[in-house]
Amino acid sequence: MTTINKENNTNYQYIKVDIASKVAVVTIDRPPVNPLNSAVFIELTAIFSELEQDKNVHAIILTGNGQKAFVAGADIHEMSSLNAAEMLEMNRVSGEAYNKIANLSKPVIAAINGVALGGGLELALACDLRIASERAKFAFPEVGLGIIPGGGGTQRLQKMVGQGIAKELLFFGEMFDAQRAIDLQIVNKVVPVEEVLSAAKEWALKLAEKPVIALRMLKLAVNEGANVDLTTGLALEMASFSTAFATDDRIEGMAAFVEKRKPTFTGK
Repeated sequence: MTTINKENNTNYQYIKVDIASKVAVVTIDRPPVNPLNSAVFIELTAIFSELEQDKNVHAIILTGNGQKAFVAGADIHEMSSLNAAEMLEMNRVSGEAYNKIANLSKPVIAAINGVALGGGLELALACDLRIASERAKFAFPEVGLGIIPGGGGTQRLQKMVGQGIAKELLFFGEMFDAQRAIDLQIVNKVVPVEEVLSAAKEWALKLAEKPVIALRMLKLAVNEGANVDLTTGLALEMASFSTAFATDDRIEGMAAFVEKRKPTFTGK
């Protein structure tokens, strides 16, 4: 197991990273409920930038420390002390982190081990897949603070659940449980609290064995296709298909299929 830390010239105060078997586990460690402040956002952008360049990492899990909270929202103590200009800068920093995760070339799984509120739920929505504890709770409570989500919540949520449900969750800001989250397809899977990380690792290990360029093209086609018309999306899919088809992994995958053996992908 490899841990990214001060020893390799990276100083993370609120982030822990463990790497094993091509899977990186990124843990937000700001007890007791892992709130997001500017420093955490900066560290998230930095570590995901590092992991994107690390050829030994094929899949990433994002989680929170402990069983109480994935991330219990943004740090309101910090936000309440900011003026409008300072808040705009914090939004820029947070937006960079959310977008880095959402657009990363590698799959990212959120292991939601506890409450995911406001900015914490936005963080989960920026990931590709979400596995939640059966005890997890979710909410966008911003309206009760006189504000609205500022990290993509109004946009990513409606693309998942539709405008009607999105407006209900955003307008009322009420807590909902893991069962409703899976009913609304906000999360992919719900497991007992003690199995959240192991379930996420099981998925991540499977993804880590997939051909990396094909996965990258899949994520690109789905993400970008969600924001364009069908004709443009189909053209994007064809371009992504062509990129994947030109790889050594495609040759290996098809040869393995014909020869009835397990493929050995090299990422080329």
